[in-house]
Amino acid sequence: MTSDVNALGIISEIAAQRNRALLWFPVCLGIGIYIYFSLMVEPTFMFVQGLCIAAIVGACLGWVWQHPLRWVIFVCVWIVIGFLLGSLRAHSVAAPVLGWRYYGAITGQVVAIDRSSSNKQRITLAVDRMGKISKPRTPKYVRVSLHSKDDNYVPEAGDVISVIANVTPPSAPSEPYGFDFQRRSWFHQLGAVGYSRKPVDILDRGNGRGFHHRVFQTRMAISAHIQSRVNGGAGAFASAILTGNRANIDPADLRALRKSNLAHLLAISGLHMGLLTSVVFAIARYSLALWPWLNLRIKTKKIAAILALLAGASYLMLSGSAVATQRAFIMVSVMLIAILLDRPAISLRAVAMAAVIILGLWPENLMEPGFQMSFAATIALIVCFDGLKHIPFWRAMGRGGMRFLQPVLGLLISSLVAGFATAPFAAYHFNQVAHYGLIANMSTLPIMGMIVMPSAVMAAILTPIGLDGVPFWIMGLGIDWILSVANWVSNLRGAVSRVPDAGPYALPFIAIGAVFIIMFSKTLRIFGLTACLCGGLFWKIAPRPDILVSHDGRLVGAMSPQGRMLNRKRGSGYAATNWLENDGDLRTRQNTLISGDPDLIYYTLAGQKITYLWDTKSTFEQLEGHCDRAEIVLAPKWKEDAPKGCQFFGYYDFRDMGALSFQNKNGVLNVKTARQSVGMRVWNNQQRGFKRRN
Repeated sequence: MTSDVNALGIISEIAAQRNRALLWFPVCLGIGIYIYFSLMVEPTFMFVQGLCIAAIVGACLGWVWQHPLRWVIFVCVWIVIGFLLGSLRAHSVAAPVLGWRYYGAITGQVVAIDRSSSNKQRITLAVDRMGKISKPRTPKYVRVSLHSKDDNYVPEAGDVISVIANVTPPSAPSEPYGFDFQRRSWFHQLGAVGYSRKPVDILDRGNGRGFHHRVFQTRMAISAHIQSRVNGGAGAFASAILTGNRANIDPADLRALRKSNLAHLLAISGLHMGLLTSVVFAIARYSLALWPWLNLRIKTKKIAAILALLAGASYLMLSGSAVATQRAFIMVSVMLIAILLDRPAISLRAVAMAAVIILGLWPENLMEPGFQMSFAATIALIVCFDGLKHIPFWRAMGRGGMRFLQPVLGLLISSLVAGFATAPFAAYHFNQVAHYGLIANMSTLPIMGMIVMPSAVMAAILTPIGLDGVPFWIMGLGIDWILSVANWVSNLRGAVSRVPDAGPYALPFIAIGAVFIIMFSKTLRIFGLTACLCGGLFWKIAPRPDILVSHDGRLVGAMSPQGRMLNRKRGSGYAATNWLENDGDLRTRQNTLISGDPDLIYYTLAGQKITYLWDTKSTFEQLEGHCDRAEIVLAPKWKEDAPKGCQFFGYYDFRDMGALSFQNKNGVLNVKTARQSVGMRVWNNQQRGFKRRN
């Protein structure tokens, strides 16, 4: 009898969700998009056509079939629509990808300026020519770090330049199931990345063509003006949060912001867009309220919402229109439009509408940490404060002498809830936890909201008449406080700890479990909690490879009692950094070097002998000797016929398969390649130019 009652309760809970269809729509779209990106093989055109027909038939059937559970059909249709959106987007942004290493002249226009991980000036070029490469095979965009010591070139927006550069296709994951840079580059139409050690030849200085280049030039001009008014690190910080230009931020300040969990202040996202539009909304509304005649005849609240919407659109355009900023603008726009339509501005429905728009325009955003963290924080805050409204103590705090305490307590709760909601995503993507992030955020967010952003708005208003000095000075004081807090917190003992890689299954289980907890009640919340616990268990038991080899075979890292030990102190810096982060290792690379010859290494794992050989002068007979003594031979430089008698990985194997991992699983050696983890997809199957020698 009890089981029957429970079953009926579950069915009634599911049936009741038909009234929350709008909230489930983005969830189902996300599931479909996730399924598309998780495939190992790109779906064929015939398969996609079949899904389109199935979606149409399913929608018609769901519309005609009058039954309480017909919405289950719509759920399936929505999931299919998400899958189709991912496929359509992936093919619509198709652009040429370089198929080989290229060294030579690249001519193009500067469309983006930033800094590399080594703090070198880095530019993105809209390519016009690349040597003798034909136009159909020339990448649309190429990103180049400038390493020349004899060149004083300072990039300007719209520069047309020529530079001798060494560029390669976007790299595959640094390890199986690692971060897929190829996929991200594909959706940014970035066809090659590299560096230049030669001086830049300027062909046309700062004369960008078209609307986008004019906007870029305006951004850079505003950035320069801000830094002329606000000195030092505060000026670079101000430029970053107002124009998106991070090129001048001190690496030490950036490290401190990351270790104190304040790096989100640099990203022009929901916080900045929300603060800016709320300040404009408040100023506009209270200014209009001072005009009684207008206030009695027109709904000034809606005029203020329109002005805030225009301010947000201007901020979006002048800050570089990064994906995170676009996402924030859409979320804010939905809420401001809700005000115009006399609807609740902050609700789960508004967030759902924003998610539908974003996933419809940029489905790839689902896989990005910015999307996941911003929506996790927003949803958690809405659910939390909606629940607080029903607590008598919280309602009582809004009245009487305690009303001044409520904002302080609200800030504390906001920081706790947002931090708790985003913690799994931050740990999953960035492999670190900032233990004093609450202290840092509590100490800086009021300054950001009450001093920095209002001063920025006043500076924007007063700049045309040359009276922006005082607002910028006040803004600089607020930013100096934020940077001082970041440096103090980051230097506290135990400020940061590393989190090992969670594997591919932990985060999806945690995310779907959180959705069940929020969307359902009673019985089905148990399933959500169980899913979250399973995700945590997957995270806990996720193993790390015993041996890793980079995609070019140059770097090898083997696990030891002291942690992962690397064979080289230079080169393959991206792979080395990612391996140590994924291991949850706080050591620097200089403390991870093995002793002995870095080009000839012998390992024994699960009873199998592995030989690593980085040598261009070895003969075929020498390789045969290595094969006689070991079961696996790694020779990344060998381009000739493979010797028999062992499992051999040569140059073309590394080129085709990418990074390798070796793991002892209960006495059995498990060999995994990056290609096996990412499959054959449209974004990683574009490279041509080599034919394997047999």
